[in-house]
Amino acid sequence: GEYDFKSAKHVAAQQKALAKQSSQLEALSKRINKKVLSMFEKAQAEYSDLMGKKATVEKDKAKIEAVIAECDVKKIEALQKTWAKVNADFGSIFSTLLPGTDAKLEPEEGKAVEDGLCVKVAFGKVWKQSLLELSGGQRSLVALSLVLALLRFKPAPVYILDEIDAALDLSHTQNIGAMIKSHFQQSQFLVVSLKEGMFNNANVLFRTKFVDGVSTITRTVPSGADRAAAGAAGGKKPAGASAASRKALTA
Repeated sequence: GEYDFKSAKHVAAQQKALAKQSSQLEALSKRINKKVLSMFEKAQAEYSDLMGKKATVEKDKAKIEAVIAECDVKKIEALQKTWAKVNADFGSIFSTLLPGTDAKLEPEEGKAVEDGLCVKVAFGKVWKQSLLELSGGQRSLVALSLVLALLRFKPAPVYILDEIDAALDLSHTQNIGAMIKSHFQQSQFLVVSLKEGMFNNANVLFRTKFVDGVSTITRTVPSGADRAAAGAAGGKKPAGASAASRKALTA
């Protein structure tokens, strides 16, 4: 048969193009980093590992946020419970120390309990706008009432009070003794005082006297009659006692 010379020319052209492309491929292969494939596989493995760690972190984050939210709820509940108890005791103690009054703890207008509390005091039915309207002795009673109200929330077995009535008159001193006896029946108080009014409600008295240059300590257990007599005496010093360093410790 006849030979197709046109087809032969076409094959020659294709061979020439192939040789050219092979030459270009050889030239390009010298410029290609053959380690790229292994580097890609390593990078892909690292990416997969990081994505797994990211998922773990996001899961842990969600758990932590849930715990924080739960703790916030419990914190608010604890604050509300503490506020209710301390607020009730605060008012009760203050009204015992200063009859005819009332006191309370309340948040500022438009704010929540966790944002802070303000001290409010009322004489009769009139609530004071500021504690600056109170006398120094009255402010001392407010502070003492708040401290004791906090102590009642989480009581301790023993309390030591050193001359807390130093700046108070006799009537307030007597009220402190009555308040301690009525509000802290399960606790023991060691009270240092120079005023007889504090001793009327004591179970045991330790009196110190400085007579003729000698200090003496006597222990007495006052009876009901002794307490009544002490109250009627209005805080007068017993005969022979020097006022130089006379103190009493009540328990």
